[in-house]
Amino acid sequence: VVQPHSKAHQQIVQHFGTEILLENGEINREALGNIIFSQPEKRRLLNSITHPEILKEMLRQILKYFVLGYRYVILDIPLLFETRGLTRFMKYTVLVYCDPPTQLVRLMKRSGLGVAEAEARIGSQLPLEEKRKWATHVIDNSGDRESTRRQVLRLHARLEDSLDFLWARLAVGTALAGFGGLVFLLIRHFIS
Repeated sequence: VVQPHSKAHQQIVQHFGTEILLENGEINREALGNIIFSQPEKRRLLNSITHPEILKEMLRQILKYFVLGYRYVILDIPLLFETRGLTRFMKYTVLVYCDPPTQLVRLMKRSGLGVAEAEARIGSQLPLEEKRKWATHVIDNSGDRESTRRQVLRLHARLEDSLDFLWARLAVGTALAGFGGLVFLLIRHFIS
């Protein structure tokens, strides 16, 4: 939703200036991150710009995959528990968790941050222990990739076997079949 020429991109540039842009016009996430993680009011401004556009895109994608027959859709929402507004729309929430020292080291390595910068970013979020209380499923990502992979596969199997949204699929299928039948009858009536 923040690609060049999008509504959110234009608003971000308007409020944060062109110095947060890369040469190709895309937003320099590192430069923008340095601003919003040190200034809470700027972070709130950015969220007020991006969240409505992200919600629209998420809904579009959810409907697309629902119609295509997928059993579940995973929404990657980094600040889900901080904003709390979307949790009421989620059947399940999954927290990919790691212990705080591992989180700090990984963030520093991934983003090339110093200790103070990484701690500031982590400090701007809810503590992991608080997020664990809100999550319906927790995947512990503190260990190796294989351990995390096994946890993800167990959760996937559980969600694939779920019949939680069967009623919705049946309702949509019935409505589409009824609409299709009505269109068929109308076409047949006007042709004959």
